[in-house]
Amino acid sequence: MTATSASNEFRLWAFGDAHVGTDKQFGRSSLAEAISQSEFGGAEGGPPFDWDIAIDVGDMSGAHHSLPDDTEGEEVRKQFAALRTHRREDVYSVSGNHDRSGLSESEAWWWQKWIDPLGEHTETSGVDSAARQYPVTGTWERYSFRVGNLLFLMMSDRNEPTQTVGRGTLGGNPGGVVSGETFDWFKTMVDDNPDAIVIAVHHYVLKDTTVASGEWEGVRRNAAGAWEEHYHRPFGEGTPQGASYLYWVDSKPDSAAFEDFLAARPGRVQMWLAGHTHTNPDDNHGGKTHIEQRWGTWFLNVASLSRHHMPRTTLPISRLLTFTPGSADVRVQCYLHTSQHAPQGWYPKAERIIQLNRPFVSG
Repeated sequence: MTATSASNEFRLWAFGDAHVGTDKQFGRSSLAEAISQSEFGGAEGGPPFDWDIAIDVGDMSGAHHSLPDDTEGEEVRKQFAALRTHRREDVYSVSGNHDRSGLSESEAWWWQKWIDPLGEHTETSGVDSAARQYPVTGTWERYSFRVGNLLFLMMSDRNEPTQTVGRGTLGGNPGGVVSGETFDWFKTMVDDNPDAIVIAVHHYVLKDTTVASGEWEGVRRNAAGAWEEHYHRPFGEGTPQGASYLYWVDSKPDSAAFEDFLAARPGRVQMWLAGHTHTNPDDNHGGKTHIEQRWGTWFLNVASLSRHHMPRTTLPISRLLTFTPGSADVRVQCYLHTSQHAPQGWYPKAERIIQLNRPFVSG
């Protein structure tokens, strides 16, 4: 199952927000179940489907007021072992806000030890960089890889050391965070590759792009007028107004750095894959759906695999993107991993065809 298969189609499975530790508390293996469903079908009738690589947009951990630990890391590796017709190296990941290590800990130690996109800790992560079908270049925080003329720019969420308040004793901010170094890298990669179809990947979408990604749209007011949990929890010492989008860039709050960059180069970044906000595929809170186009960029919220993390809105879903050589059209299908919203399997109502500004070339 590669981009050089008989059909020549390239199939990208996009998922995120497995929150493995949370679902495990309820007896559910969120990651392993989704993997098994993709390869062999689901117990409720969902069909299997072919995919060449998977993009994981982050939040493997379910840690909330705590920190991700080795026990959960071992569980993540165990669930990745559900892969049978694919390799662990066929999954390309970025870190989410729940994957962050504490401000007093070694930066991203948990992420680097157990998810390890560069294969630098094979003994714990099981990732062998030499086995990547499409090799990666970069660091744990930012890396890239190519599939034909598709250029993937993978940016992890991180704890900004200057932000000492936020999620309780964890510190850090509940809104999305990108360092100045990663933003500079992103700009350079976009400007230096004008012939590529650039696909950005981050845990968060940008402000006012997809469902509930506007200011204060991640939380809601209760009858007394106080902010309370909705899609996200309103950590009052953090920035609850920006809980649904990439809020901090280079230590600047609500920076609009990426938004301004894309607005100045409409269409240069063709797609932005993200998650973070878990909801059903028919949700259009704030007048925005899961798939929207802004500045010539298609934004896709592909979350989540979890069923129990933030249960008020969470529904296990993922997306399958099919690229056809010689075509600028990308088929985006929505897979329901349970039968809560509709029968398990493909959800035709949410299927879309999005058009890029140039055709896919497989290589």
